[in-house]
Amino acid sequence: MHNVRVSALQRSRAVSVPCVALLAAAALMLAGCSSGGQPKAQKKPSPSPSPTSTVSVPAGVSLTDQGSKLSFGDSATVIFEADQDRGTVLKLTTKNATKGRISDLSGFALDDATRRSTPYYVHVSVSNVGQGDIGGGPVPVYGVDAHNTLLPPARFTSPFKPCPSQPLPKHFAPGDSLRTCLVFLAPSHGTMTAVSYRPDQAFNPITWTGTIGTEKKHH
Repeated sequence: MHNVRVSALQRSRAVSVPCVALLAAAALMLAGCSSGGQPKAQKKPSPSPSPTSTVSVPAGVSLTDQGSKLSFGDSATVIFEADQDRGTVLKLTTKNATKGRISDLSGFALDDATRRSTPYYVHVSVSNVGQGDIGGGPVPVYGVDAHNTLLPPARFTSPFKPCPSQPLPKHFAPGDSLRTCLVFLAPSHGTMTAVSYRPDQAFNPITWTGTIGTEKKHH
């Protein structure tokens, strides 16, 4: 993990820009700029849910096999545990992916390493087809770069027009659905090659691939 240093901007915004290796589970939160002093980075853990037999799969629902190779637009049905006490079955659909420009983030406080990254915007939908409520956390989908590094979605504290991102709502009960856009930052001008569901190291990841478009320039 690299240390993050932020510089002052005229507008007060913040974005979490985690970049972790395949087995890591940490994210960095960049504090927004303000007149109150130099903002500091705060390390926050990312959840590493691990599917277990304690989550019941409803009748008529079939889980997607581990290791499945899917195309953009396909859905995967998976067991997901937000923590030891909350789990359910989710239907995850990666709809499409586009490559953005780091200049899209010019209104945010970014350190040097982040400014050398390449943003990717991925539209996904999440449906709770299980029996548990697992709200309040990030959407459990990751980008994968050319070095097989997992890229957690960035977290924003103010609207980001090119890719309006939001986590799961506080309550995400059975039958609830969410459509959102996730931002993945490939480090060192890298390339995102796939999108993945991999809740822990032992899980053979489910991946989505397809044509990655180019985001139109925003003014």
